[in-house]
Amino acid sequence: MMGGWNGMGGGMGWSWLFLAVLVAGVVLLVVLLVMMLVRGSRAGRSDSRPMGRSRAREILDERYARGEIDTAEYQDRLQQLGEHG
Repeated sequence: MMGGWNGMGGGMGWSWLFLAVLVAGVVLLVVLLVMMLVRGSRAGRSDSRPMGRSRAREILDERYARGEIDTAEYQDRLQQLGEHG
């Protein structure tokens, strides 16, 4: 006889639970991967600077390192920024 429970009726009781756990695992894996990618892109940004150091100070340091300004001008501008060496 060809009924609706032909051959698979006994094993279907727990398969829904396995499928639910499998789907939850895949969703969790995708969420974790997205979080890692977002966290990685934030770490690579240029605006992550040491605590207490302003962008103006960074620019001043870069200009001094490139030789665009001399030591006297560097020290003067540091004082204007209210930062000391």
